[in-house]
Amino acid sequence: MVKIGNIELSDFPLLLAPMEDVSDPPFRAVCKENGADLMYTEFVSSEGLIRDAAKSVQKLDIFEYERPVGIQLFGSDVETMGSCAEIASRVNPDLIDINYGCPVKNVACRGAGAALLQDIPKMVKMTESVIKSTHLPVTVKTRLGWDENTKNIEEVAERLQDIGIKALSVHGRTRVQMYKGSADWSLIAKIKENPRITIPIFGNGDIDTPEKALEYKNTYGVDGIMIGRATIGNPWIFNEIKHYLKTGEKLPPPTMEQRVDVCRRHLEFSIRWKGPVAGVFEMRRHYTNYFKGLEHFKPYRMRLVEAPTFDELDSILKEISNDYSEMVC
Repeated sequence: MVKIGNIELSDFPLLLAPMEDVSDPPFRAVCKENGADLMYTEFVSSEGLIRDAAKSVQKLDIFEYERPVGIQLFGSDVETMGSCAEIASRVNPDLIDINYGCPVKNVACRGAGAALLQDIPKMVKMTESVIKSTHLPVTVKTRLGWDENTKNIEEVAERLQDIGIKALSVHGRTRVQMYKGSADWSLIAKIKENPRITIPIFGNGDIDTPEKALEYKNTYGVDGIMIGRATIGNPWIFNEIKHYLKTGEKLPPPTMEQRVDVCRRHLEFSIRWKGPVAGVFEMRRHYTNYFKGLEHFKPYRMRLVEAPTFDELDSILKEISNDYSEMVC
């Protein structure tokens, strides 16, 4: 069993990575139903939360069916991050996570996310501020370093554990790499081999098949795996990996009926969260991912993004299920 503070997880938990404009409550719901063990909100701007900005506040929405779930914060000011940890703790998540890994320009160039990898003392102070501001377990997600010459993740792991974080997730790229090239898990393995490290270490980057999950588990010795982009339009990857780790056999790919059913569940959760108008609108960006690779699908996609109500969308989804019934994906 893997423990994060008082949170008990499975022997080898699978985590849903926090992804901006993806891992909202409806997406987290279908990932939970398909085997995710621990999930995180989209990252929440500390500056936005302090200003009570509607978008940042809405990202604090969590539901009982998601648990355990963590709220992820990012920011550049030590005191503000502490204040935001207090605010986030009031909605009663299971943990608070700090983002020191986001590589995108409008985050890193403002001194937040992966930018903190260039200032480890400030990272330590910020983490201490968050830990002191909440009664919840605090975890961190970060990268190997800023660039090839500053891969300081081993030092980061020790220093953050020493001040009290309860788990560390490491994406196997530097900030300069963004999402290009292959993720390097060798330094993640070195953290696990360090006898001083006692907190759970989760690896992240490039896990997109059950076979790769097993290979990386055995090769790098991590306590669990965090999966991001490979879950988009493919939330059943969690159960596929679990089945493969347990049996050594691959589950058959989802039928079109199963794929449509998960898409419909996603839509239902979206409407439940945002209402019948915004919920339908928010779902439009997901249809291409759920039905990727289908021949002659463009007319259906256009109808899906134009349909204004659940009933119309449900009718189209039934058509898709019937017309592509012989396909597995």
